[in-house]
Amino acid sequence: MSALVLSLAPKRSQTLRVYADTSVYGGVFDKKFASVSRKFFEQVEAGRFELVASAIVSEEIAGAPPSVRRFFQTIRVKAVEIPVKREAVELEEAYIAAGIVGARWQTDALHVALASVSDCRLIVSWNFKHIVHFDKIGLYNAVNALHGYGIIGIHSPPEVIDENEEENI
Repeated sequence: MSALVLSLAPKRSQTLRVYADTSVYGGVFDKKFASVSRKFFEQVEAGRFELVASAIVSEEIAGAPPSVRRFFQTIRVKAVEIPVKREAVELEEAYIAAGIVGARWQTDALHVALASVSDCRLIVSWNFKHIVHFDKIGLYNAVNALHGYGIIGIHSPPEVIDENEEENI
């Protein structure tokens, strides 16, 4: 009798579609987050992640320090650029209506909505108040389900990078 073995880990050849919000790009130059943020983008360049960037990220980066803007310009060539679609704005409004975040933080909700409507499996962020927060993640996904979108993983960079990447190549 043979046992069926189920592997929940993605196959090495499977690339995860990931939306990185603005905080991850800025994290490359933040002493507290630099090492892990750089490792995330190294894994993007190595093909582990298919990076998705939005017009909102581009707008926010425009006001960032020059080092962050230069870094974004170099890494964005690896990214799939997505526009702000009507569906994303409607989903953002649903998040606000559900009380996940207030209207003042609508851009944070829009990042999650853009990732959700663009078929990303993950959104990566250093925003622990309005995005990567255990009280909010389930609510974002509940609203997604109510509006016909799939579940999205919402994580900080340390949760998604492969610390053994060098060993796996």
